[in-house]
Amino acid sequence: MEFNEVIKNRFACRKFSDKPLEKEKLDMILEAGRIAPTAKNKQPFKVVVVSTPNGIASIDKATSCRYNAPVVLVVCGNKDEAFSNEVMSTYEMDSSIVATHMMLEATNLGVNNIWIELFDKDIISKEFDLPSNLIPVCLLPVGYKTDDCTPSHLHTERKPLEDIVIYK
Repeated sequence: MEFNEVIKNRFACRKFSDKPLEKEKLDMILEAGRIAPTAKNKQPFKVVVVSTPNGIASIDKATSCRYNAPVVLVVCGNKDEAFSNEVMSTYEMDSSIVATHMMLEATNLGVNNIWIELFDKDIISKEFDLPSNLIPVCLLPVGYKTDDCTPSHLHTERKPLEDIVIYK
């Protein structure tokens, strides 16, 4: 798919089918995250791939926003490995870049997805036994949409460039 098609076609899927996600496609999605740029190339992230019944039940304890996806990627930032100084750390930014790369590759492969920020980080950390330095940043449910799933009516509403760009 052409890149412009990928970024225009990607939408927040809120209705996944039961169709399983192929391992080959999952691996390609994860590879897109692996090669994402991070501050000083520190690569301060981990991705927890959740697809077992027990794992999915754990996700469902933390959010109501899985939308029946068969696989959920828990993108975590490692605050101990991230570039940081006295006023900031890049673990959230780096993890967000990784998540975006995976979302776009999923779309490129015909795999639907949604970025979830509405979840209980403490439940995720406990359920998946994450060390205290790994902070869950977002959940990415991935899979195939149902036939009746369509983008939100807000999907194509965008401000004009002149409202978001400042030239100096």
